[in-house]
Amino acid sequence: MIPRKVAVIGAGDIGVGWAALCASAGWPVAIFDLKPGTMERASIEVERRTRALVALDRAPESIVERGLTELVHAQFLSEAVSDADWIIEAIHEDVAAKQKLLVGIEQQAGDDALISSSSSGLPPTEIFGRMRRLDRCLVTHPLNPPELIPLVEVVPTERTSAASMNRAVEYLRSLGRFPIVLKKSIPGYVVGRVSAAVWRECIDLVLRGVISVDELDRAVSLGPAIGWAAAGPHLTYHLAAGEGGIRSFTQHLLASFESWWQQLAHWAQLDPDQQRALIQSIERAYKGKVEFLREARDRRLSAILRALEQARAPSESESG
Repeated sequence: MIPRKVAVIGAGDIGVGWAALCASAGWPVAIFDLKPGTMERASIEVERRTRALVALDRAPESIVERGLTELVHAQFLSEAVSDADWIIEAIHEDVAAKQKLLVGIEQQAGDDALISSSSSGLPPTEIFGRMRRLDRCLVTHPLNPPELIPLVEVVPTERTSAASMNRAVEYLRSLGRFPIVLKKSIPGYVVGRVSAAVWRECIDLVLRGVISVDELDRAVSLGPAIGWAAAGPHLTYHLAAGEGGIRSFTQHLLASFESWWQQLAHWAQLDPDQQRALIQSIERAYKGKVEFLREARDRRLSAILRALEQARAPSESESG
């Protein structure tokens, strides 16, 4: 299932990523932002990030060029959403701002348009709280950068129709994404809560002087993150138990973890001195290297995705 046109409203990093992803599939895309400066940056960034997918072997050049030819930098909201089958709201995490924008979108969108928010953790009932038709509204939360990381959380409202859910999932699958549908909404959703828990402990380890920022990042990215990328946490520990041993292994492991959990970082707000110390630690580790590190990260992500895709593909013997 392919939409006739996608409208991305909000031209920050997430909006630019959505636009680059859709354009890389050859889909007609219109992007709009109320801030002229943001739109100027987007006009450069969407093209750069879309063409980068060709260099990373994530999209064919001919389709990318077709998508960029049909890319529109809209001057007005009405121009962006006109004739769009899928409208993606991608502004900052502010409930009031999202509600106001979505009311404007609903007033100008076609009757059959699917409307989704890219919120990373706000309750859908609040985001769409002023909408008249909740049956076509839901959250489609990508990870950053959206054009590379394939997972997207899909969070419906209580009144989102099954047809709208199926349509959103089909759109995402057509873009090569892996949608996961939450059974119910929870603040932060699933990915955000797991990420927040891990990062909070990582912050605490740095602030306690146990490890430096760059060594901590290396410990996670070259340690558990590799195993989790291949199998996720539950399957990783299940496989470690061996055949038939998951119950006793898990009970033993949980007993060990429970003693560690008691010592984990408390879920309290960092005071200003701690925030400054953290920021200074990150700056010492990475200041002046952001663009280089961004490109390096994207190359690694592409390589990891390629390896995972090859591992999932049927072997020659199976396909023969």
